[in-house]
Amino acid sequence: MFRKLLKPILVFPLCLYINSQEALLSETKNNIEEILKEKDTQIFLNYSDIGNITLKNNQELKALENLVTSSSFNLSSKIAKRFPTFDLQANGLPKYVAGKNSNSKSTTTKTSQFSANPSFNIKLDLIDPLRVSEIKIASDNYAIAKNNYEIKKKDLLQEAKSRYHKLQKSYKDIKNKKLTLDLSITSLKDAQSKFNAGIGTKFEVLEADAQLSRDRQSLNETKIQHRINKISLKEILNIKGDLIINQNQKLIGFWKHKLNKNINEGLVNSLSLKNINLKKSIKQNQANSYLNAYKPNIYISNSFSSSFSRGDSLAIQIDPDKSGSSYTNTISLNFGWNIFDGGQNKNLYKSSKADARSEDYSYKNLENILKTNINKAYLNLKLNEEKILSSLKEISSTKESLRLARLRYDIGISTLKDVLIRQKELSNANSNNINAIYNYNLNLDELERLTFLEVSNICDDSVNFKKNDIQSICNI
Repeated sequence: MFRKLLKPILVFPLCLYINSQEALLSETKNNIEEILKEKDTQIFLNYSDIGNITLKNNQELKALENLVTSSSFNLSSKIAKRFPTFDLQANGLPKYVAGKNSNSKSTTTKTSQFSANPSFNIKLDLIDPLRVSEIKIASDNYAIAKNNYEIKKKDLLQEAKSRYHKLQKSYKDIKNKKLTLDLSITSLKDAQSKFNAGIGTKFEVLEADAQLSRDRQSLNETKIQHRINKISLKEILNIKGDLIINQNQKLIGFWKHKLNKNINEGLVNSLSLKNINLKKSIKQNQANSYLNAYKPNIYISNSFSSSFSRGDSLAIQIDPDKSGSSYTNTISLNFGWNIFDGGQNKNLYKSSKADARSEDYSYKNLENILKTNINKAYLNLKLNEEKILSSLKEISSTKESLRLARLRYDIGISTLKDVLIRQKELSNANSNNINAIYNYNLNLDELERLTFLEVSNICDDSVNFKKNDIQSICNI
């Protein structure tokens, strides 16, 4: 009798609490949805479109492209030193001189004359000790600029692909959180039904409601993270509007290359290692240029000068019709030699040679870093292959565990706590699978970037492959 009187007293405040919580959560959900609502035009992006859009829109790449152009012009200017130079000068074109010269002991003279004095010079370096080094240095700088562009391009492509995978992963995360939320709603309804029937406890209802609140909050956080991921991808691609991608998360390919081949190809094709060799070459050529400064410079020059005039200069009586002209042409072989400068260039030579030797250590250090990164990416790829397969088994197992836990709870031989634990296990299993696929795709992009080898679209079915076998990555 006491239980029948007590039950309405407990149910009424509990219903008020649950209804107030649902209203609060509903209001929060509406606010989140309003914030996340896109109002721009929609743009559909395929994974295969990332390369073209990045190359077309990224501002950082455009800046590096101009640096490559600048280095190209600098190289052309150094090569131009092989050709003769032409100089044209004119002292007054024309020039008019007027004047008068008076002297008590001589006749007064006058000047009134138009004149022009153009000169034309040609110079051709036969032996220029610095020219070869300058051209080599400019050529190496141009090669470095091109390599830097390619390095940045590949880094940006890898980063853009990474952000694409992350956005795609967030779609799956939202789907997983919604599934967990639906399970929590079902658990809360079951707990309320049992409590109303007198075979459940208030604690179970509160526990189910608390779990529902946590799942709603987790879903909202995932939606916010999804929006951040979308903004991040739009930023690197430099596009506006609501970005839409394929929400189906899957493996982008398979890696069929052995570890030794990965390392060898990565070291041979590394643009960063090539840049170190180019920097060493630049410093060696700089050292050579300091020594070449002691060598003679031999060149041919041709100077042609002329003079044209009309009128008189220093004449007693000016004849305005008087005119005259003259010219000279001089061809010469010239020689210049810097014999001694106090040892300045010699010390600069030693400094540049020491700088060049330092690049050898930089090369070995970067070589070790590349080997380590390739090893890590390759081993992580294999590890994530195993995680994908194990997480699929885990999902299958936890689904069955949840089903059995609900059956036991429905017939009263288990508690709601057991059901909620199985819900969390299923959510974690789904999350593990999503993360494993995400990390696997990141490893593929990283290996492709480091080794310059290509991802295969065909799985290697020669080893451990059976049709419909969950143990094979080929069936994912």
